[in-house]
Amino acid sequence: MDLEEYFAKAKEKQREHKKFLEKLKKKPPKNLDQKMEEIHEDVFNRIDCLSCANCCKTTGPLFTQKDIERLAHVFRIKPSQFIDKYLRIDEDNDYVLQQLPCPFLNNENYCLVYEDRPKACREYPHTDRKKFYQINHLTLKNTLICPATYEVVEQMQKEIKI
Repeated sequence: MDLEEYFAKAKEKQREHKKFLEKLKKKPPKNLDQKMEEIHEDVFNRIDCLSCANCCKTTGPLFTQKDIERLAHVFRIKPSQFIDKYLRIDEDNDYVLQQLPCPFLNNENYCLVYEDRPKACREYPHTDRKKFYQINHLTLKNTLICPATYEVVEQMQKEIKI
């Protein structure tokens, strides 16, 4: 499936996915964390993020103070200079990228700061997180951005009976 097909399918299935995720939140199975870990691993063994990188092209991470300090150190500049050059404060008062796609993404979809990337990038798309059902709103949103998240929810629907 190409990216356009994924996004069309994800849009088409929003209502169905939302219903499933809401049911899951109301009555999460006892082994959900373990099941989610298995599903996450299975999906990410099949999907190569480098073939897409849509998350880096369309959505930016939140930068913590630690992220800012770490990346400023990598670039050998002061944190304030890193902020001035790359970040802005959004409506929630968080540091986010000034522009997209991410300035650290190269033409082959590789992250130029991969080893030092922000915490939000390390954890994206959050499908292997403990108590996964607590972030259903985010997961639903991410199905429209990330083909792997869409696949995770599809596989959840097949494997998790609620």
